[in-house]
Amino acid sequence: MKQFSLFFTIIFFCLSTEAFSQVVNFKDVPMGQLLPIVKAEDELRYDKTLETLIKHPNPNVRKRAILAAGRIGDEKAISLLSTVLENDLDDIRQMAAFAIGEIESFKGADAVLKILSNKKIGSDVRSRAIEAAGKIAATDRDNEKSKALGKAILDNLEYEAGRRSRPDEDVILLGITAVLRARPKGAENTIAKFLDYSDWRIRADALNTLARLRAKNVKDKASDLLIKDENPIVRANAARTLGAGGHEELWELILDKAINDKDLRVRINAIRALTGLNKKESADKLLTRAEKLFADYKKSKHENPPEENELLTIASALGNILKGTDNQRAVNFLDGFRKAEKHTSPEVEVALARVSPETFAETNLPKDIDWKGSAGFVAGLGEAANLKDGKGVKELQAMAKITLSKYIKDVNLGKQKPDKSFPGILNAYARYKTDDLPKVLRDSLKHDDVIIRSTAANLLGDVDLDKITNRRLENYFALTNAFGKSRKDKLNDATLATLDAIKKQYEKLKDDKSIKIDLLDPIKTALYTSPDYFVRRRALQIMKDLDVKPEINKNFEQIDFKPAKDGLKSRVKQADYKTALSRKNGKWFAILKTDKGDIKIDFFPEDAPLTVDNFIRLAESGYFNGLAIHRVVPNFVVQDGDPRGDGSGGPGWQIRCEINQIPYKRGMVGMALAGKDSGGSQWFVTHSPQPHLDGGYTIFGKVNESDMKIVDKLARGDKIKKVIIAGNGQKLKE
Repeated sequence: MKQFSLFFTIIFFCLSTEAFSQVVNFKDVPMGQLLPIVKAEDELRYDKTLETLIKHPNPNVRKRAILAAGRIGDEKAISLLSTVLENDLDDIRQMAAFAIGEIESFKGADAVLKILSNKKIGSDVRSRAIEAAGKIAATDRDNEKSKALGKAILDNLEYEAGRRSRPDEDVILLGITAVLRARPKGAENTIAKFLDYSDWRIRADALNTLARLRAKNVKDKASDLLIKDENPIVRANAARTLGAGGHEELWELILDKAINDKDLRVRINAIRALTGLNKKESADKLLTRAEKLFADYKKSKHENPPEENELLTIASALGNILKGTDNQRAVNFLDGFRKAEKHTSPEVEVALARVSPETFAETNLPKDIDWKGSAGFVAGLGEAANLKDGKGVKELQAMAKITLSKYIKDVNLGKQKPDKSFPGILNAYARYKTDDLPKVLRDSLKHDDVIIRSTAANLLGDVDLDKITNRRLENYFALTNAFGKSRKDKLNDATLATLDAIKKQYEKLKDDKSIKIDLLDPIKTALYTSPDYFVRRRALQIMKDLDVKPEINKNFEQIDFKPAKDGLKSRVKQADYKTALSRKNGKWFAILKTDKGDIKIDFFPEDAPLTVDNFIRLAESGYFNGLAIHRVVPNFVVQDGDPRGDGSGGPGWQIRCEINQIPYKRGMVGMALAGKDSGGSQWFVTHSPQPHLDGGYTIFGKVNESDMKIVDKLARGDKIKKVIIAGNGQKLKE
């Protein structure tokens, strides 16, 4: 520590007052320093090499190395980062605050609290400190440090609210999102103060947080913004806030916006708000709107008409509002829509099962139905398990159990080959909690399909122990066998699922003194021997959750969590680093060819070099060509990149997160995840600002506003026909 202090004394002695607040561009880091920094990130390795670079005399190098420490997430970096946060150039200090937030450890709380206690500190530093406070507090909101962080967040926002002539926008915006994460008591009153601000983004983000907090204290202001605000994102978030607050008395105002607002994003949020308010009086006008849209849908030249997104939202709303009513107008719309969709939309199937169980029970599926149609229909069968007494409910439930059971038995007996609807079938059948469910799930653990085994393991973990003593270990042994089988998989879904399920079964069995075997043996095996670092990390977390100490190593910190030399790992080779790091922002882009138009993604290779490189290499291999968009959530995201088409596929490797400070505005392109460092090939584009995603998902590109008009029209099932990559001024090749 003495050597470190001396190092900084020498540096700051040479800095002028003006230099202290300079903006440092870490994108100008020389390759000699950048290469080891990025390698350390990719290998999740915080060591002396990175510590030395954090102390480097070149501020560009220091800033980039600090970002790497945050991405790696090792608590050992917090001490050094805390020192940097207190003593360096402002632009480097703000990056240190960001990095501490990314590590998400209470060990960094004191350093963050110290910054937030001093309002004279520059807004760049304070804004990132308030962001870090939210991330740390979110890990355990009951922790005393969490409560202190929450109080500091509100204190800083109150301070900004009192500076009406010159409030700091960054502190406010990052503070509003920090409240969403930390959830401090009394936050609603503080956030409400920002609804009058002239900056639409502040109004919109404040409403977003108030909606997620289900605040009830802003009815008048939110309704006024819904009526009068010129910005559609503000109006959309105002509708959501009123719905989340349960303001049934305003249903007519919200309904008017659901039907008549000129912006789709506002209509979508207003329809969703009506879903929560559950006012049957709103159904007629929603149906009128749906019938008009459906007429346009049927006339569309597109295989997946743009009207589909709004229609699906209305269908879901009707399923809630008219539940159990057997409303014939709604039944006619839903039944016609599901047939036009060939049963591929779970939202419509679930809605019809809710509105008219009797009609749903009479379904005649077409002979040429594909797995997506089967999956949609099965979602309706699963929903029937949640229905209470009513017309046709018992009959539908009986039909559902028979239909699902027959399909499962035919598959498990080898009479029928399972398709990609089978995981959904298992989930639906599990809702009925039949006596044969444990055996069904154990049999399903033997399938070759990794997602089927993953689904079966997840469900089996929750199954209670057999009442017969000598069969109490049946589920556990089935899971351990499945764990062994899963270690040969290209994807790690089943491995992770079986580990989680074994943990749950262990918690049910651990007090049984008659059991002589080590119930945690599979988890220890994964912890010490798995070639997949992601599996080792999950095993470690399970051991920590169970408060079980490791046997081979003296402490958890000595266990190696770097990617292995073989097995599931980063696909980046030594030669790839320089290629990835040589690309510059604004020089590389992709053209996505769709039936609805071309979409250009401008890449950010300086902010996310290996993520961009991963996308480019997949695209150049033809990986994305012909893949269907498997997820569209209107006013949220469009998602693609899954070769399976069911949302669970990937390339067979994971890439590290490259979290950066770019905010999730409209048109941002990010990597989809199933947990930290689990990205592969699935990516998404945001329809509107999504501040809750900031600092959690890698942004690696942007779609311009002109091409976002094409993105807005994309519907589930649309295909990315071809992806063309170009850069460095080279001619675009078709």
